[in-house]
Parts: sequence; C-alpha cells; structure tokens
Amino acid sequence: MSAVQEVVTGAPAVEAVPKRAMTLGVGTSLIMLALLILVPLFVKNFIIFQLTMLLVYGLAVLALNILTGGSGQFSLGQSAFYAVGAYTSAILMEHADINYLLTLPVAGLVCFLFGFLFGLPALRLSGVYLALATFALAAAMPQFLKLGYFEYWTGGVQGLVVTKPDPPEILQSMLSWFHLKMSQDMWFYYVTLVITIAIYIFSVNLLRSRSGRAFMAIRDNEIAASAMGINVALYKTLAFGVSAAVTGIAGGLGAIAVQFVAPDGYTITLAISLFLGMVVGGVGWLPGSIVGSAFIIFVPNIAEGISKGLSGAVFGVILFFVIFLVPHGARQVAMVAQHLLGHFKKR
Repeated sequence: MSAVQEVVTGAPAVEAVPKRAMTLGVGTSLIMLALLILVPLFVKNFIIFQLTMLLVYGLAVLALNILTGGSGQFSLGQSAFYAVGAYTSAILMEHADINYLLTLPVAGLVCFLFGFLFGLPALRLSGVYLALATFALAAAMPQFLKLGYFEYWTGGVQGLVVTKPDPPEILQSMLSWFHLKMSQDMWFYYVTLVITIAIYIFSVNLLRSRSGRAFMAIRDNEIAASAMGINVALYKTLAFGVSAAVTGIAGGLGAIAVQFVAPDGYTITLAISLFLGMVVGGVGWLPGSIVGSAFIIFVPNIAEGISKGLSGAVFGVILFFVIFLVPHGARQVAMVAQHLLGHFKKR
C-alpha cells in the first residue's frame, strides 16, 4: 500500500458522530428546557449566577465542539476569543454607552473576523501543531490586553467594571401586580438562556447543513474531502470563524454576568478548562456541552470541599476516573442509558 493510500484510508483524528446522535430526543429536550426555566424561580441569586455561568461556559464549549467535533481542528486558544468578546462588550457598554444586547452581535462579529483571519495562516498546521499555535495565542492574549497602548480602553491590569442590566420597567410593573420582583441575576439568566437556545439551534442546523457536511468530511479525511471538490481552506477557516464568533458571544455574556473584565481572567487555564469540558461532554455531541460546562464549574468546588489543601490533586483524581470509566464522555453515558431504556421498553 502506498503512502497516499495509507493517508486516505487512515482513521480520522476525531471519532465521527452520527447526525441523529448529535442532539437529544424531543421529550428529553423539553424536560431539560422546563428545568432550565423553572429552577431559577426557586433558588437564591448566587445559584442563579452559577446557572448563568453554566450556560455561558456551555456556549463556549459548544463553540469548541463545532471546531473540533465538527471539522476536526484542535484548539487550545478559545480563551483568547472569549477575552476578545468579553472586552468588546465591556468597552462598548462602558465607553460608548451601547445597550448590552447590541454589544453581543458586535462581539460575535469581531471574534468571527479574528478567528477567520487566524485560521488563514493556520491552514498549513494540523493536529498537535495547530494546538500549539492556538496555545500560543491563548498565552499571549492576557499580556496583549495589559499593554499601555490600550489601557484607556481596556483598563490595563486593573480591568473594567461592567454594569449588570436591570429588568425592563414594563416587566417589573407587570410583576408588581402579583407582588413579585425580578432581580438582575434572574433577568440576565433568562436573557442568557434565550441566546443559548438560539445558538444551540443554529449550531445543530449548521452541522446538518451542506456546510456542516463539508466540515465533517474534512474531519473524517481531508484528502478525500478535497478530492470530492470541497474547498478545504475555505471551510477550515470558516469553522474557525464560526467557533470564534460563538465563543465571543459567550465572552460578552460572561463579562456582563461577572460585571468585571481583567486580563488575568482569560489565561491559558480557561482555554484548557473549555477543552476539558468538551472532552467530558463528548467530542462532537452538542448536548454534552452543558455537561462539560457543569463539570468545569462544579467539580473544582467539590474537590475543594473534600480537601482545600489538595483540591488540585482531588480534581485530578476525579478527572482520571471520569476519563477512565467513560472515555467518550457524557455521550457514552447517554448512549448506554438509551440502550437500557430501549431494552426495558421491549420487555
């Protein structure tokens, strides 16, 4: 067998996920939606804030899933796109006094251009070399944000304080009829939930579209995709752009939720956490993004509760067991549960 034949017939770097397996069933989706809508009504503001960050990081993991699970390109630089989106929203809100909802599409557009342009020189790279290039981007971004040239806009090392929006007055007046009041955290949670659902639906339709099929063809075998007439360079850079845009919107939402942006909040640790969330949730399985997000938010807190001095070691042990028991992440758990449920129904 020739070297070219070996490349063409070789296994893909990322395991393929069937189209029907990329989403949840209708019943499960409705149950999840009901929980996401109702739970904030019965918990305190701090829990609502954590749920908001769950959705924000879920969006960022979803964006990475489009890039890696969809087109097979590995990235350790998502924290850079997240930072650009966060600072774009923060600067527009605090310096230009623009409505927070209008800053989010701008953040997505800026990050799309940034990701698309970064994808162009990265076309010659793949696998570990692409991962290292994106790692360099993530490592450089915090230092770039600290430069004195941009201090007026970014706040330098001190960062920027972001004002969290109040609920609309008309909504407050309607709730007052029932002697109810909506907090800032609850209002922004529902705003984030609506945006998250919209982007999730867009992502599912994207991966099922002609462009999505092109992404997956490149993921499975780049040479074969090129032979079929797919513009590999265009679709690889487009995948980078779309992933960066979604990450940028997540960054904007995160900045508003936290009410603060600073360079040290967007280090390489964040990029690794997002990559970890994708792996735990299941590479290429979009619903797993929320599971991966929950893992990177709550498991470190659980580890710290077990041992404050050895929280990192405890987290590492938990991660090891998760990867060892379910190497394909939450997708594997969902498939086993679906199989058991089907077997139970037959009986």
